[in-house]
Amino acid sequence: MSRTSKDTELARRLSRRNILGVAAGATAATIIGTATAQAAAAQGPAKGPGHGQDHGHGKGKGKPVLPPGRLGIQLYSLRDKISTLGFAPVFAELEKYGYDEIELAGYTQGSAGPITLAQLKRLAKDHGLNPIGSHVGYYDDNNPGAYTFAQNLEKVLDDAQALGLKHIGTASGPFRYGSTVDGWKRAADDFNTYGAAARKRGMKFYQHNHAEEFSFATDKPNVRLYDVLLAETDPDLVYLEMDIYWAYCAQFRFSKRVDGTLAPLDPLKYVLKYPNRYPLFHVKDGIRDDTTRDGYRMTDVGDGDIDYKTFLSKVTSRTHHGRSYHHWQAEHDNPVESLAFARKSSEHLHSLRTGRCGD
Repeated sequence: MSRTSKDTELARRLSRRNILGVAAGATAATIIGTATAQAAAAQGPAKGPGHGQDHGHGKGKGKPVLPPGRLGIQLYSLRDKISTLGFAPVFAELEKYGYDEIELAGYTQGSAGPITLAQLKRLAKDHGLNPIGSHVGYYDDNNPGAYTFAQNLEKVLDDAQALGLKHIGTASGPFRYGSTVDGWKRAADDFNTYGAAARKRGMKFYQHNHAEEFSFATDKPNVRLYDVLLAETDPDLVYLEMDIYWAYCAQFRFSKRVDGTLAPLDPLKYVLKYPNRYPLFHVKDGIRDDTTRDGYRMTDVGDGDIDYKTFLSKVTSRTHHGRSYHHWQAEHDNPVESLAFARKSSEHLHSLRTGRCGD
């Protein structure tokens, strides 16, 4: 079944974009298309949106789970193509795949040559992509010139403002001062400072989690560090980007305290309890594997066992302005073929429907 038959709204957007055409990077885009086709051929026959196991994702007829205009992609997933071919041909592909937004992970394009922030901003706009956020390092205390929040806050914010970003954040854990409760309180103070500075410029500061943020304090093993971060940061200044995959890995790893007592961890409940603190999400998938440290093996979105139909539908239906407030960024840390991953992720997330599986 084609994507256009499953999502008329996306079909109209794709049709409009095809009519407008993509001039920038056309030659490189052709190269990309050939590489993607070769990768797909190497993987075997193409699979439709219903490929793999059915984990109750609810593909088919019904209301789309994914809100219109809110699908993005973390460009770290495409760093190999950006570093060799540049932003222009990559953005051309993302436009064809139906993406609305991008989350940046650096502002350079390697061997493709220099690019200014103004050029990058314009290029994204030309391809209908809204730069929604960016990841920057938290600190590098051994390098006063480091491009981090701690060492060069004003420069980081200057660049974010030049790009027109509404969110600017870090994927670094709050471990600057260790894993104690007091250490995380100090990190929370840092984040409040960055959040206040970002707010003055009309932006939201955010922190992106991995699994370890949900571990327990070394000095108070009954205290979950993530709860310290929530409690000690100002909700009007510090926001969170939940990486859903890593949160479920944390559920596997940290649902018991060091002494073996139960400490239930449900990523979805965090969001439903504090919905306004989560403007951004990372949508990455994993195959459950209890023999691994994290309990999952990362895979392309739609090929794993994380129930995104339920997660997205509950967040968007049960939180205030849920279908317009939250932004969903597809990601894979190390995809086999990055553009094939981007295409498959968009197809899968646009295919999810409610109304046919007990909703």
